[in-house]
Amino acid sequence: METKHENNKISFLENSEEKAFISYVPSGDILTVDHTVVSPDLEGQGIGKKLVAKVVQYARDEGKTIDAQCPFASAIIEKNPEFQDILAK
Repeated sequence: METKHENNKISFLENSEEKAFISYVPSGDILTVDHTVVSPDLEGQGIGKKLVAKVVQYARDEGKTIDAQCPFASAIIEKNPEFQDILAK
């Protein structure tokens, strides 16, 4: 599956079709993660967690923190201690 990152959105594409994405709103040093969508045919395959991991890595690379307003992203970060260092205080 191909990954695309543009316009404050990280997407997974299959045959050039967007199958899943996570979006965020940048503001200063904080990325507010506001939405995660996974196509029904990909649910249960860990795609959402992979998207959260991608936005976490992006935030680390850019020296930013994350404010997870999306309930799904928030739950994934809460369940995975390796992601929690990136949370905005």
